[in-house]
Amino acid sequence: MQHKKKILIFIDWFLPGYKAGGPVRSMANMVEYLKDTYQFFIVTRNTDYTETTPYTGIKPNVWTDFSENVKVFYTTPEYQNLASFKRISKAEVFDVIYINGIYSWKFSILPLMALRNYKGRKVVASRGMLAQSAIDVKGGKKKIFLKLAKFLNMYKDVVFHVTNDKEKEDVNEALGLGLSIRVADNLPKKELPLEKSIHKVGGKLRLVSLARISPEKNTLFAIEQLAKLEHVKGEIVFDLYGQVYDADYWEACQKVMDRLPENIRVSYKGLVDADLVGEKIQHYHVLFLPSRGENFGHVILESLMSGRPVLISDQTPWRDLAKEQCDGTWHWTVVTRQGYKVGKRYWNY
Repeated sequence: MQHKKKILIFIDWFLPGYKAGGPVRSMANMVEYLKDTYQFFIVTRNTDYTETTPYTGIKPNVWTDFSENVKVFYTTPEYQNLASFKRISKAEVFDVIYINGIYSWKFSILPLMALRNYKGRKVVASRGMLAQSAIDVKGGKKKIFLKLAKFLNMYKDVVFHVTNDKEKEDVNEALGLGLSIRVADNLPKKELPLEKSIHKVGGKLRLVSLARISPEKNTLFAIEQLAKLEHVKGEIVFDLYGQVYDADYWEACQKVMDRLPENIRVSYKGLVDADLVGEKIQHYHVLFLPSRGENFGHVILESLMSGRPVLISDQTPWRDLAKEQCDGTWHWTVVTRQGYKVGKRYWNY
């Protein structure tokens, strides 16, 4: 039997967590596609994003069989330290060690320190964190860290995983030229959701956002744009699903929501399990996500895969949609092991 290469992954949050959004989905999709070829060993927290209550039914600080060729080590806070990560990395002979993210002290920086003398291949996924729009959000500490990382040459023996050429430029801009960078696209979910149509009544529009309530996702901007439609006849519903990332920012959103005209209603609906995102989108006419930047935008793809068009900003990789016939007739894309399979669905306004 052919030996499967072993990949050790450090990531802040992983399944069954879902509140951290895109990074969890990116990693879960990658593992699902590649687990027949590689063995994955994932080190993560035993809590979801912003939560302190551990996952139920999961024993921490031991390797847990997650699925075939996938083991997960759910760590408690006291186990998230340099000595523990060194011990984990030396327990097996790993072919690749993959670090998800840039700024996390426990799951990005500590693993780099623990692997200082590691002779194998180390990969760091920047996940859009080095885009200028991402750096500018609470940017003081980020800019200091990036200057220090550049000065100390922290990433000299690391291969960066980026998902597009723009992200490659961002890495070079933030950390300097000469780094080893490889471009590899993100992967979508393997299965399309069941096709489900929605009746469109004239004069009524249902919009949805499934993203963190945060400056990066531009939630406040989206609500402000709706507030400008006071002279438009008809009814607009805009439902928000996602983690409230910043209490002050959410308060600013609520102040605008309170001033909306009677025909426009914006409501916060809480959280949606990652496996139910596509199904939830199908209750609406359009995904509205004018985010300030997206490394990929899994929810954008899930909306298209669910048969719903998207209203997004020009700060995502989803560009030139009209050229790709996405203006009323749009294409969905499914990545297979043989390449890209493209199909077509239709939206009638």
